[in-house]
Amino acid sequence: MPCLNEARTVGVCVETALAAIAAGGLEGEVVVADNGSTDGSQEAAAAAGARVVDAPVRGYGAALMAGIEASAGRFIIMGDSDASYDFSHLMPFVEGLRDGHDLVMGSRFKGRIEPKAMPWKHRWIGNPVLTGLGRLFFRAPVSDFHCGLRAFTRAAYERMDLRTTGMEFASEMVVKATLCGMRIAEVPITLRQDGREGASHLRSWRDGWRHLRFMLLYSPRWLFLVPGAVLLALGVAGFAWLLPGPRRIGGAEFDVHTLLASGLACLMGFQLVLFGALATAVGVSSGLLPRAGGPPRWVKAFRSDVSSLAGLVLFVAGLALMVTAVIRWGRADWGPLQYRYTMRLVIPAVTLMSLGVQSLFSSFFLAFLMLPRRSSGAPE
Repeated sequence: MPCLNEARTVGVCVETALAAIAAGGLEGEVVVADNGSTDGSQEAAAAAGARVVDAPVRGYGAALMAGIEASAGRFIIMGDSDASYDFSHLMPFVEGLRDGHDLVMGSRFKGRIEPKAMPWKHRWIGNPVLTGLGRLFFRAPVSDFHCGLRAFTRAAYERMDLRTTGMEFASEMVVKATLCGMRIAEVPITLRQDGREGASHLRSWRDGWRHLRFMLLYSPRWLFLVPGAVLLALGVAGFAWLLPGPRRIGGAEFDVHTLLASGLACLMGFQLVLFGALATAVGVSSGLLPRAGGPPRWVKAFRSDVSSLAGLVLFVAGLALMVTAVIRWGRADWGPLQYRYTMRLVIPAVTLMSLGVQSLFSSFFLAFLMLPRRSSGAPE
């Protein structure tokens, strides 16, 4: 149980959890990870029968990691010490782990949320939106991404290699369990109004943004690849539409200025796609993105000889268009040119040359990032 100034409730939580352990015939303990309480929470927890450990690094995730690493059990159940969760119903979590699941999540939305237990903006906006994005980005089989009552095996915890120290720790656990291919189950639970006297430790907008940022960082596909592909497709469509000549829709005429915007969309889109490939390669090679078999195919394609050749072809094609424009300028005695006609050569030329350079050199950079390496540890 992470704890920060929960003297009013931590004792009851500890006693309830110990009673549930005894009633289930389990061998276990309650570890309270204190995160700098100044209201006597440590004494209250110890008096109720908990083993209190100090968590010097501030933050929800830091407190939980300190408690988990100090614990001795093979099965670990985590839950807040503010009396919002009912620790008398722990056996479904234990049974889920006994059945072979690596992570058993509590679900407040499949269970019951008592009146005043959750602010409306969390119940109807924050949690549903973030859970929906988590299911979309990672295909996580979870209906409540941020439920604080959950259970996992020690082996699963060590494999997840959790690192975040704040509230996003809750998201990181689900994301990494999913990316690692772990077996995940859910248990309906009841959420009660917490019993703390002060304000909640949760800061809605700040912590919501941290959860969202974390999920985006762990999903380069949705952060970079998808918006990049959309921009690139729009740019290519604009080129295909405008290269033959001006187009008119109603009273508006679309010409070289729109063609220039299409070129910008191509460049920005391709740059985002490259960012996605680079971020994925770095994440996988560093272990931040657990993935068996290395980076996905679309990332590996960028480092291939085909990508290098495609970059070279794009650059040569753009250079040919640029040379054609210069030749036509020479035929006009280096004087004024027909603006529309010349820009129809120069804009695609600049775009193709830029795309070619990015594709060619990014393939080498990705190959460098993905070089096999061995441990740098000193020989025995």
